[in-house]
Amino acid sequence: MALVTDPRPGIAGRLSRMIQLPTVSAELDERGIQPFEDFVTLLRELYPLTHEALTLERHTDFGLLFHWRGSAGRSDDPVVLMAHYDVVPVDESDAWTHPPFAGVVADGMVYGRGALDDKGPLIVVLEAVENLLADGFTPARDVYLSFGGNEETFGRAAEEIAHVLRDRGIVPWLVVDEGGAVVDAPLPFVPGRAAMIGVGEKGVMTLTLSARGDGGHASAPPSLTAVRRVARAVDRLGPTTFRPRVSTAVAGMLTRLAAETPGAARHLLRLLGSVPWLTGRVFAALGGEAAALVRTTVAPTMQSGGTAANVLPSQAAATVNLRIALGETTQQTVLRVRRRIRDPLVTVTVVDASEPSPESSVDTEQFALLADALAVSHPGIPAVPYVMMAATDSRHFHRFSPAVYRFAPLEMSNAQRASIHGVDENVEIAALERGERFHRALLERLG
Repeated sequence: MALVTDPRPGIAGRLSRMIQLPTVSAELDERGIQPFEDFVTLLRELYPLTHEALTLERHTDFGLLFHWRGSAGRSDDPVVLMAHYDVVPVDESDAWTHPPFAGVVADGMVYGRGALDDKGPLIVVLEAVENLLADGFTPARDVYLSFGGNEETFGRAAEEIAHVLRDRGIVPWLVVDEGGAVVDAPLPFVPGRAAMIGVGEKGVMTLTLSARGDGGHASAPPSLTAVRRVARAVDRLGPTTFRPRVSTAVAGMLTRLAAETPGAARHLLRLLGSVPWLTGRVFAALGGEAAALVRTTVAPTMQSGGTAANVLPSQAAATVNLRIALGETTQQTVLRVRRRIRDPLVTVTVVDASEPSPESSVDTEQFALLADALAVSHPGIPAVPYVMMAATDSRHFHRFSPAVYRFAPLEMSNAQRASIHGVDENVEIAALERGERFHRALLERLG
């Protein structure tokens, strides 16, 4: 498709052009690799200084690794700034205010798939680097920009980049990837704004529950068909399958929010921060994101079985997605699922799994650096640790890098957060400008 540029120059127009390229990794077979190659070409056009001053390596077809040499002459403990440029598909039955791949700029906003996830966070990194290069700046330590083009399909680009750095003996001093954001009312009973920085990431597991039974005519069914057996197993995996578990990150989140919260809510937050068993019960009762912060979640996502309306299928299956709480393991999770199902005729198969991350400390120079940069870009907004519930490319680094944080320095309202992977995804132009300021401040303060 022909690129359409916004008549107003600046970061909004550049993001618009990025959005116009449909880099949908889940639709690679239909769309082909050309949008991804066009995106790489576009980056070279939009950020010429970055391509002149930094070394670019391609890893797999989708991994971009830029290396910016620092003034200290050391390359073994760099900073890695991460993002991904692929996006999720669009449901054609959804009604968007503006076409999802048009990159419309209107009313101080940029609209389109990827505006928040994750081309918006990617562009603010590149803007900061390009602007610093224009000023003749060199960072105090080496900096890598790691951009993946298949994060949404759990692809290997970021994994390959992590392996390459590790094989070279490079252990990042700091890794920053997508994750938290600057949000309003970070908890249902907590007013105000906070910068939620993910210090840990839940594990991910996909299971298949399958069963076999006697096929035949639907007019004379047995008491327990394959479909009913699988349905019963899914029903037994309710919200209470896993007990609440309060991590250090959640306790730290409550303590930091208490310091910023006035009135009775402050005392409640302090109490919850000091009594983990009570926190687990309260958050589990709240449901939604609060419950997901303190327990492994179970979400049935797909089911199959049968070929006709009047035929009993001889086999049936369901797919279940789990997000594993910090401190638990994939092995414990599978054992718990089998115990809850209580049916030896239901086969539980692990399709894929990754362990939860370790927690990165908040009492470090690295976290303090994030807070200092935030004070420049978003004055008065506290840096608050939390647990990232979705999977990010940074999970490939947390196994060998001690300081991995998940934070996109953009303001996101509740509606905007809901638009991620949904309808009418958009970002404010002012938020992009503050995001660039954050990364610029971070890089300037590396010394």
